[in-house]
Formats: sequence, structure tokens, C-alpha cells
Amino acid sequence: MKETIRKLRQEAEDALSGALSPDALEQVRVSFLGRKQGRIGILFGQLGRLPEDSRKEAGRLLNDLRSWLSRSLEERLAAAASAPADLPDPTVPGIPVNVGRRNPLLLMRDELVDIFGTLGFEVATGPEVETGWYNFDALNIPPDHPARESFDTFFLEDGNILRSQTSTVQIRVMEKRRPPIRIVAPGRVFRPDTVDSTHHHTFHQIEGLAVDTDVTFGDLKGVLSMFAHLVYGEKLDTRFRPSFFPFTEPSAEMDVQCPFCSAGSGCPVCKGSGWIELLGCGMVDPNVLTAVDIDPAVYSGFAFGMGIERIAMMKYGINDIRLFLENDLRFLAQF
Repeated sequence: MKETIRKLRQEAEDALSGALSPDALEQVRVSFLGRKQGRIGILFGQLGRLPEDSRKEAGRLLNDLRSWLSRSLEERLAAAASAPADLPDPTVPGIPVNVGRRNPLLLMRDELVDIFGTLGFEVATGPEVETGWYNFDALNIPPDHPARESFDTFFLEDGNILRSQTSTVQIRVMEKRRPPIRIVAPGRVFRPDTVDSTHHHTFHQIEGLAVDTDVTFGDLKGVLSMFAHLVYGEKLDTRFRPSFFPFTEPSAEMDVQCPFCSAGSGCPVCKGSGWIELLGCGMVDPNVLTAVDIDPAVYSGFAFGMGIERIAMMKYGINDIRLFLENDLRFLAQF
């Protein structure tokens, strides 16, 4: 009988803990304390069958159980009566929590930083509002260059400008540090371009710079080829075409085999050529090194720059640059 009473008390405790409403508490009371079919009352009726030496102890245990359960039910009912009537039902499913996602530009930026970090490049940053010296003069862009026209650059009323490339960070780093230097500079840049599916007045770049003794164009090609393979896969070919930039000499455009058509066979994205221009690069012009008091007879370097949007559009198959900044959750939720 003692074991039966112990199990009954455990069942009563479990039933009481699961009763979260007055109706549920009433069901517990009827089940255990009911006059006719209450389980405690049934056991009281069986005491007469026990030997006299066991009957007294079993009766005491049953009385204790009945007193405890009656008192517990009264306390729970009183608490339920004093609680606000509009308490939420804990059995109703809660409101889903929307977990934020990172913008694909940030995902791409961090991936590029990690890739170049494995190649020994550290991250450097600088201000978005710049002077003409850092944005033009120190980068070997003369006063009569078209980039210095008001329709090609955002000029502010105080004479400063919104930087049009993160090359300004390269100048700031070389002013403060001596070679060897190996940095990448990710950041936001601004140009007064007409907004369409492939152009925007606000976009993001990541530029790289390496300056040391005996740096060659071969080093540049090796770094950028490895970068392209790590982003798009080993099977994607790259090529370098001669080009011109005021701050590098010689200069080149780096193309990557179009990832949207089979084996570079041609498609609307690559305009049938099988190749997509990825970035500009070249050996640092001696005039740039001289502007920051680095002897070009001793040191050489290479630099490169690319639009993070362009890299992300190619990797993720995005066909409109405006999607990155429109905050359309249908777009952002895909990443």
C-alpha cells in the first residue's frame, strides 16, 4: 500500500503541474479527491483489508496526501482567480522571430578580405570625404584630367570631394609606412553615374597594393589569378589585356571567362565574347611612389581595384546592381 500511495502522489504532482487553467485544476480535484470515484477515496476504502499494523501508517499517508493536494489546489485556484483575465494561452504557437541576414555585398567583401588575407594582405581603411591631393594629385591624375570635372566627381562646397576610388587609402598608407607594404582597402565610393542595371552613383570597391623590392608584373598576375580561381573555381580561365590608368604603368584589364555560358561560348551577359571584364590593375607608376617619398629606383609595386558589386553579381547571378541597395527583403532573404 505504501508504494501505491507513493506512486499516486507522484501522479498527482504531475497532474497538478500540467494544469494551467481553472478547468484543468477542477479536473485534477475530481480525479483525485472526488467523493465517488476519487482515487484517494478509493484507497481509503481499501484500508480495511490491510493488517492492523499497516492500516494506521497507510491511513496517515493518505491523509497527508489528501491534505497536501487540497491545499495545493486551493492555492492554485486562488492564484488563477487573481491573475489578469487576458493572460496569453501558453499552448498557442508564438510569433515567429525574423532573423536578419547579411547583405550579399558584405558577404562578398568578407570573402574577398579572407582570400587576400591568406595571401598576406592586411585591411586598411580611410575617409570617404577626401581632398583633391589624395583623390587625384598623389595618384598622378593631372589637373586637366576628365576625372577632375564636376560631372565626373562629387565636389563639396568646402572644396573637398567624395572619393571616387579607394586608391586614396593606398596613398595614406604609403605616406605613413615604409615598404614592405601589402594591403587591401575595401570601402564605399561615389561617382555621378546615371543609375541603371549596371551603374550606380554609390558602390563599393576593394583595392590592393603591394610595394617592396623586386615586385614584378608576374607577381601581380599570380595573385590575381589565384584570387579569381578561389572565387569562381579552378576551371575558370583568366586573361590580361593592355590598358591605361594614370596611377599604374604598365596597366591592364583582367578578364575572367564568363561563368554564365558554357566554356566561354558566348551569351547576353558577356555580349557573346565569352569573357567578362573583372578588374583593372598594373604596376605602380613611379610618379605615385615619388609623391609619397618612396624611391622608385629601389622599390616597385603593383595595384589592383575591383567593384565588389561586379564580383558579387557574377558569383551569385545577379543582373541588376540596384538590388543591392533597395532593401527588398525578397532579394536579401536569398543570401
